[in-house]
Amino acid sequence: MKFSAIVEKLTDDTVRGSSLIPNPDCNPEILGVASLEKAQAGTISYVEGGKYNALIAQTQGSALLLPLDEELQQIASDRGIAWIATENPKLLFTQVVRLFYQPYKIKPGIHPTAVIDPSVEMGKDCAIAARVVIDANVKLGDGVCIFPNVTIYPGVEIGDRTVIHGNAIIEERSRIGVDCVIHSGAVIGGEGFGFVPSSEGWVKLEQSGIVVLEDGVEIGCNSTVDRPPVGETRIGYNTKIDNLVQIGHGCEVGSNCVMSAQVGLAGRVKLGNGVILAGQVGITNDITLGDGAIASAKSGLHKDVASGEIVSGYPAIAHKQWLKTSAIYNRLPELYQKLKQLKPRSS
Repeated sequence: MKFSAIVEKLTDDTVRGSSLIPNPDCNPEILGVASLEKAQAGTISYVEGGKYNALIAQTQGSALLLPLDEELQQIASDRGIAWIATENPKLLFTQVVRLFYQPYKIKPGIHPTAVIDPSVEMGKDCAIAARVVIDANVKLGDGVCIFPNVTIYPGVEIGDRTVIHGNAIIEERSRIGVDCVIHSGAVIGGEGFGFVPSSEGWVKLEQSGIVVLEDGVEIGCNSTVDRPPVGETRIGYNTKIDNLVQIGHGCEVGSNCVMSAQVGLAGRVKLGNGVILAGQVGITNDITLGDGAIASAKSGLHKDVASGEIVSGYPAIAHKQWLKTSAIYNRLPELYQKLKQLKPRSS
C-alpha cells in the first residue's frame, strides 16, 4: 500500500477534530507496521515525543506518525522518511494497524460438534465453533462469534457482534452487551464468594444475582466477574479489563474504566467513570472510587478515593505524599546510623 493511500484512508477515518499534516515529499510502499526500534524498510511506526529524536535518526523504517513537533518532522524529512503529524500519534497508529491486520474470526455457521439447546434464539450470521455448548433459553444477537469449547449456561443474553474466545464460560442469566470481547478462560457470572459463619461452620449463601456487561466491554484471559447473592454485578460501557483480574460480587464499575493485570476488587466496590487501576491493585469491600481516580501499581485501598485523586502504596495514600515517604524510606539505614550516633541529652 502506498503511503499516499494510507494518508487518504486516515483522512477519511480520523476522528473529527484531529489534524493530519502529511509530508508530501515521500511516497514509499508500506507493507506493514512495526515498533520504532525494530522498524525496517517498508514499515510504518509512531513517535510520541521529543525523547525519541535519536531513534528517528537511526530507524530503518519508511514512514512515521509524528507529534506536532517541527524539529522531529525536520529530522524525518532530512532522512527521507515519509511522515504524518497529528496531536495523538499513538491513537492514529491504532487505525494504521487495522489497515494491515484484522483479528481472526470464525466464518458464520454452526460446527457439527456444537451442542445447542433447541430453545436457543440465534441472530443472523452467528459463528459457533467446535465443541461449544449452549444451554436452554440463551439469546444470541446478530454476528456473535463463539470460539471452541465455550460453555454458555441457561438464560444468558449476548448482544450483536460480541466475540467469546476459546474455553470461556458464561454462567447462568448473565447479560452481555453488543461489541463485547471475552477472552480465553474468562468466567462471567460465576458464584461470588459468599459464606456465613455459624456455630457449625460456614454456611453457603447462594448467589442468586446476575452479571451485566454493558456494550463495548472487554474482559481479559482468565479473568472473573462474579455474580452477587442478590441484584447484579455491573461493568460499564467500554470498560477494558486485563488478564487475571477478579471482580467480586456486587461490584459496580463505571464506563471507560481500565484495569491492568492481577487487579482484585472485593465485594460491592464502586468505581466511577474513567477510573484507572494499575497492575496488582487490591481494593477491599465496600470502597468507592470517584470519577477519574487512579491507583498506581500494587496499591492497597482500604478507604474511599475522591474523584480525580491519585493514590499509591499499601495502605494507599495520596500519590505525592507516597513519593515523599518513599524517598525517606530509601534513606532509613542512613538515618538510623545518624540516630545511633546522637548523644542523649543530659538532664
